[in-house]
Amino acid sequence: MAMCGLGFGFFQAPNNRSMLSAAPLARSGAAGGMLATARLTGQTIGAILAAISFRLAGHSETAALGMAAIAAIASGARLYHSSGAHPPKPAIVGDAP
Repeated sequence: MAMCGLGFGFFQAPNNRSMLSAAPLARSGAAGGMLATARLTGQTIGAILAAISFRLAGHSETAALGMAAIAAIASGARLYHSSGAHPPKPAIVGDAP
């Protein structure tokens, strides 16, 4: 649990800052609302999936390990795909540097 908390702490603050600073100043309230909604939706879905996993697995350690392995693979794939180099966006005429 401590390792998860440490990871969330190191990731969430800079991630939130970059998302909110990317939004125009006039839309910063909407960006904050969307960020909070997405976070709450993710927490809710995660809790639901954990409850379903515990119910389906019962006392079967093999099923629990299988579900953990699937989650780890999905997380690794997400990290692998998000770490790739992205080409720069083309400049739009009228954008400030």
